[in-house]
Amino acid sequence: MKIIDRKKDLVKLDHGEYVSLGKVESCLKTCPIIENMCVYGDSSSSFVICLVVPDRNKLTEMAESLNLGTKSFEDMCTDTTIIAEVLKEIQSHGKKVRLEKFEIPGAVTLCPELWTPESGLVTAAFKLKRKPIQDYYQKELKQMYEKR
Repeated sequence: MKIIDRKKDLVKLDHGEYVSLGKVESCLKTCPIIENMCVYGDSSSSFVICLVVPDRNKLTEMAESLNLGTKSFEDMCTDTTIIAEVLKEIQSHGKKVRLEKFEIPGAVTLCPELWTPESGLVTAAFKLKRKPIQDYYQKELKQMYEKR
């Protein structure tokens, strides 16, 4: 027997809730700060986390409003104040689009580089390649779960 269809993008969290990563991503991608994102869930945790490629202009506007506009884009993506503000915006957007509490990311990492087919993180149609993204950002994913 051979499976010829994609695996479902469901993740079961430690309290038994199932999260559709694709659904969460499609809802949160409507947030203006997000250019691209990948939601990740671990079955030993009670919340999901996300990797976000931020919109350069919106992130710069946010940094200026926090008096941090003099930083480079890469520095903005690692600044804890900006990361906390982006997470707050994502969480409030998640509530607006009526995601369940366990579907709203509890941590975020900002990725300064665009995900392109050349980088191997997305397909030619710009669909996410979850496994390569997970492998590439393994250290960041682990850190996000350890911080909480």
